[in-house]
Amino acid sequence: MWIRTLTTLECTKLLSAERLGRLACAAEGKPYVVPIYYAFQDYHLYAFSMPGRKIDLMRANPQVCVQVDARGEGRGWQSVILEGSYEELPDRIGFKRERDHAWSLLSKHSDWWEPGALKPVGGPQQVLSHSPHIFFRVVVSELSGREARE
Repeated sequence: MWIRTLTTLECTKLLSAERLGRLACAAEGKPYVVPIYYAFQDYHLYAFSMPGRKIDLMRANPQVCVQVDARGEGRGWQSVILEGSYEELPDRIGFKRERDHAWSLLSKHSDWWEPGALKPVGGPQQVLSHSPHIFFRVVVSELSGREARE
C-alpha cells in the first residue's frame, strides 16, 4: 500500500465531488460526531440541520472538524480533514445572500436535507421564517488529506 499527502487542490476537488461527511464538534471536553450532507464551494462547507445537540455544541464552541472520504480502486481510498469555524446563517438582515447561496448549493442534490430533518419546502425565506430549520457553514481554516493506493 502506498500512502501520500494530497495537495490543497486535490483536497478541494474531493470535498466538491462528495456530499457526505462526518462533522465533529465538542463542548466541555466531550466530542460528538455526526453524519451530514453538505455542499462545498470557495473554502466554505454549507449544511443544514434541525435544532439539536450538534447545533447546541457548535454554538457553544464554533471550532469544528469535518472528515470526508472516498473509496478508490481495490483497497485504495482518499480522506480529507477540514478544520474551521461554525457560522450560523440566521433569518436576519445581513445573511440573506449567504442563506440563499446555501439553499441553492444544497438543493442541487436530491435528499439534501437528510440525515438532519424533514424536507424543507418553499425556499429559504419560508423555511427559516416558519420552521426551526438551520442553515450553517463552516469557514475553512485548514485542509489536509491523504490517499492510499495499491
